[in-house]
Amino acid sequence: KQTSCDRVWDSNPMAPVLVLWLAVCLTGTWAVDRGNFKTCDQSAFCKRQRALKPGESPYRALLETMELTNTRLTLQLINDNNKVRLLLELYRLQGNITRVKINELKPLKPRYEVPDVLIREPPTEPLSILSQDENGVVLSLGAESQRVIISARPFRLDIMEGSDVLMSLNSRGLLAFEHLRMRKDTSQADPEGEKKEETDPTTKEEEEKVEDGMWEETFKSHSDGKPNGPSAISLDFSLPGVEHVYGIPEHADPLRLKTTDNGDPYRLYNLDVFQYELFNPMALYGAVPVMLAHNAQRTTGIFWFNAAETWVDISSNTGSSETPQTDVRWISESGIIDVFLMLGPTAKDVFSQYASLTGTQSFPPLASIAYHQCRWNYNDQEDVKSVDAGFDEHDIPYDFIWLDIEHTDGKRYFTWDPHKFANPKEMLQGLQDKKRKLVAIVDPHIKIDSNYKIHNEIRSRGFYVKNKDGGDYEGWCWPGSAGYPDFTRADMRAWWASMFAYDQYEGAMENMYTWNDMNEPSVFNGPEVTMHKDAMHGAWEHRDLHNIYGFYVQMATAEGLTQRSGGVERPFVLTRAFFAGSQRYGAVWTGDNAAEWDHLKISIPMCLSLGLVGISFCGADVGGFFKTPSTELLVRWYQTGAYQPFFRAHAHLDTPRREPWLFGPENTALIREAIRQRYTLLPYWYQQFYNAHQTGEPIMRPLWVEYPQDPATFALDDEYLIGRDLLVHPVTEEGSRGVTAYLPGKDEVWFDVHTFQKHSGAQNLYIPVTMSSIPVFQRGGSIIPRKLRVRRSSTCMEHDPYTLFVALSPQRSAVGELYIDDGHTFNYQKKEFIHRRLSFSNNSELFLNIKSLLLLFHSDLAPDAQFTTNSWIERIVFLGASKPSKVTLKTADGQESQLEFDFDAAVSVLTLRKPGMNAGADWTVTLQ
Repeated sequence: KQTSCDRVWDSNPMAPVLVLWLAVCLTGTWAVDRGNFKTCDQSAFCKRQRALKPGESPYRALLETMELTNTRLTLQLINDNNKVRLLLELYRLQGNITRVKINELKPLKPRYEVPDVLIREPPTEPLSILSQDENGVVLSLGAESQRVIISARPFRLDIMEGSDVLMSLNSRGLLAFEHLRMRKDTSQADPEGEKKEETDPTTKEEEEKVEDGMWEETFKSHSDGKPNGPSAISLDFSLPGVEHVYGIPEHADPLRLKTTDNGDPYRLYNLDVFQYELFNPMALYGAVPVMLAHNAQRTTGIFWFNAAETWVDISSNTGSSETPQTDVRWISESGIIDVFLMLGPTAKDVFSQYASLTGTQSFPPLASIAYHQCRWNYNDQEDVKSVDAGFDEHDIPYDFIWLDIEHTDGKRYFTWDPHKFANPKEMLQGLQDKKRKLVAIVDPHIKIDSNYKIHNEIRSRGFYVKNKDGGDYEGWCWPGSAGYPDFTRADMRAWWASMFAYDQYEGAMENMYTWNDMNEPSVFNGPEVTMHKDAMHGAWEHRDLHNIYGFYVQMATAEGLTQRSGGVERPFVLTRAFFAGSQRYGAVWTGDNAAEWDHLKISIPMCLSLGLVGISFCGADVGGFFKTPSTELLVRWYQTGAYQPFFRAHAHLDTPRREPWLFGPENTALIREAIRQRYTLLPYWYQQFYNAHQTGEPIMRPLWVEYPQDPATFALDDEYLIGRDLLVHPVTEEGSRGVTAYLPGKDEVWFDVHTFQKHSGAQNLYIPVTMSSIPVFQRGGSIIPRKLRVRRSSTCMEHDPYTLFVALSPQRSAVGELYIDDGHTFNYQKKEFIHRRLSFSNNSELFLNIKSLLLLFHSDLAPDAQFTTNSWIERIVFLGASKPSKVTLKTADGQESQLEFDFDAAVSVLTLRKPGMNAGADWTVTLQ
C-alpha cells in the first residue's frame, strides 16, 4: 500500500526527504510508475542472456565421465568456448517426476541452492541404461515406456514416451551457465593460489568480452556491486504438441500465458508495485516458478527451483503449418539449475507431483473461509464496535474484522496505539462474545527506535539483515527508518514466532490472527522499492534468495500462531509476497488493485493461475483497494468475491467508507444476498479446502482441468469451477444485461442453482442477468451439502442442519462428500472428523456410507475416523427428479419410516422435508 505522505512518518529528521521522494512518486495519476521497475534491457543479466540466439550450443556431454548409481546419474558437461566444466545430475523421482540439476563442477565458492521449500528430500527410483554409444545414452524412466535420451554433441536431453517427445532441454542451444570467476581488472590477491588455475580457466578471449553490468550495475540512483561477478543461468525447454501454457504467477495477465517474442519476458521478482497495470509481464508481489503445459493428450509441469530474479521467455509456432510447439526459456541471476519435470500425464497427476515436492494448501480454520471486513484503517475501538454492530443491524454475516498499520503505536508492530486502541482485549472480547474474530497486521520492517522492545531484541541478537559492509541494513518503510529481520535464519524465525505468545504480544487473544504485508520486502528508498541485492543474509547475498523472503516471513508467523496455542489451533496468516511452498502457511491476495472493471475481471485468472501452482487460498480486495467503485461495480465485486476462496473487502485510507450498508437499501440487499450465498455454501467450501489439503488439487480451477480434451475450455478464464461440481460465471461487465457461459461436457447436464433450470453441456448458454444475478451451475451427477440457516458468523452455524442438493444425471450416479470436524484445531490429524461419501444410484436410493474416503497419503485413516456432531439432515432436494409414489427412510438400527415430500413438476424438483437423521449417522432413503 502507498498513501499521501503526511500520514506516513513519525517524527524523524529524515522524514521530509522521504516525503519529497514519495510525493514525486505518487503525484499525478494513480498508476504504476514503470520507470521504478526494470525492463529486461535494464537488467544486465537478462539483457546479456537474451542476446544469445538459438543455435548450436557450446556445451558437450563427456560421456566417459558418466556414473550411474541406484539413485542418480552424473555426467560432466564442458563448454567448448571456455573449457569450464559443469556437473549434470539426473534423478528419477517417485510419482513420475524427473529432476535435472546442473552446477559448476568446481565453483570458486558454493552457489546458492534453495532450502526449506521442499517438504523432504524427494524419494528416488532406480534408473537403468537401455543403450549407449559415442553419440549419447538412453535411460529408462520405468513408467509407460518413458525414457531419457542424453545426446552428447551438442548436449541435449529429451524425455520420450513411446515415439512421442514429451519435453526437450537445450534443443535450441540456449543453455548458459556463467561460472564464478576472479575479477581480472583488480589487484585482488587470490588466497587459494593454484585452485584458481583449476577452477577459473577464463581465456583471454573471454576476458575481452566483459560487458557493462557484469561486475557492477546502476539503476536510477542505485548501484549494485557484484563481488561474485556474473553468475546467471539459463536453460530452454521445448514442448512439442503444446499450444497452451499456464502458471508462473504472479502477473496481472490472462490465464493462458502469452508469447514474449515482441516484448519483455515474464518477470518473477517479488516487488511492491504501486497500483499495478494489467495485461503485461511485469513482476508483482509473488513468484512461483512453476509452469503447466496442456494439450488434449497430456498435462506436464516445469518447476524451476530458483529463488533469484528470474525471467521467462515464451515463444510458439502457433499459426504455422508445423506441429504446434511452445518453447520456454528460464533465465535466473544466480544459483544453480535445479528443475523438476512433472510428467503428468493428467493435470491432477501434476498437482499431486508438485504437492509431493512442496506440500499442499494448509487446512485453514473454517471461519477464515467466510467473509472478512477490512479497510486501511478502522480508526479506533469505537469504530470497530460500530462497524461490528452495523453488520448485525443490517443482518449481514461476517467472521473477521481487520486492522491495518494505523492500529499500532507509531508503526511499531506487536503494539497498539495507546489512545485509539487502549484496551484491545476488551475489543477482542466483544467480538468473541459474538463468535467473531480479528486480524491485525504485522509487517517485517522494524522501526529503529531504542525504546522499542522488538527492535532492541533483534539488534542485540544480531538478527537483522546486514549490508555489504557488515552493518545492519536499514531502509525506509512505514515507520521511517527500519531494519529488516533476517527471516532466512531458523533462529530468527523461532524468536519471531515466540513473539506471538500471549505473554509477549500484549493485548492478543485466541480470536486474533495475523496479516503479513510489505514482505517482498518493500523498501521505499531501495532499488525498485525493495532490498539492495548486495545486502547479506549470512554468507548469501540477497540476490540469491530474494523471492523466498516473504515465504519465510509467513512461515515464521504461522508457526507463532500455532505455538501460542500449544500446537492445538490452526493458524490463519495472509501474505502479500510468496514463493513455491507458500501454500503450506496460509492465504494470499492479489495485492493493491483498483476499483476498475478490468481489475475485477483479472482477479479470476490471477487466482486460477495461483491455484494451478498449489496456492488455492486466493482472493482479491473486494471493491478494489485504490479509487472508489461505483455501486454497480461494488455489488458485482461482492458477487464475484463470494465465489472465490478468500473473500475480503478492503479499501485504501483515502477512499470513502464503503461498508455494505452505505449504498442504499437496494444495494445493501444485493450485497447481503451475495454474502449469504457464501455462508450457505460453507460446507462445500470447507470440503474443498480439505480436499486441497489432502491432494494439492486447486479449489478454484479452470474448466480444462476437468474437461482436458475439450479445446473450448483451454483459454477460458472468465468462468471457472469450484471443485468439480460448481461452475461460476460472474458478471464482470459494466451495464451487463446478459452473459454467455460455456457449459462443458457433451454428456453433462447442468442445473442453475437459483432457478433449478436444467441445461445440456457442450454449449454456449446465453443467460439474461439483472443486478441480483450470480450465474452458478451445479453439475448433474453431484451432491452438494449446504447450510441454509445463515447466522451472524460461521461459528454460530456450527450445529445447524444440512440440506443436501442432489443434481441427477441420466449418465451417472450422483456422488458427493460431507466433511465435518471441529473447524479450528489440528484434531483432524488425530482422525477426529466425519468424512462421508454420499451417492445416489439408479435414481432410487441415496446412501450415506459409513466408510470415510480414501485420502492421499492417509488411506489407512479412513475406517476409524471418529467425531460426533449435533448437525442433522434437514432436507434433501433432488434436481431433475421424477415424482415418487412414496419415500422410505431406513436408519442404521433397521427402523423404517415414511417421509413427507413436495414435488414441483414445473422444474422437476423433489424435496424431502425433515428426514431428521444425524449428519454422522448411517441411513438409506428409497424412492418408489
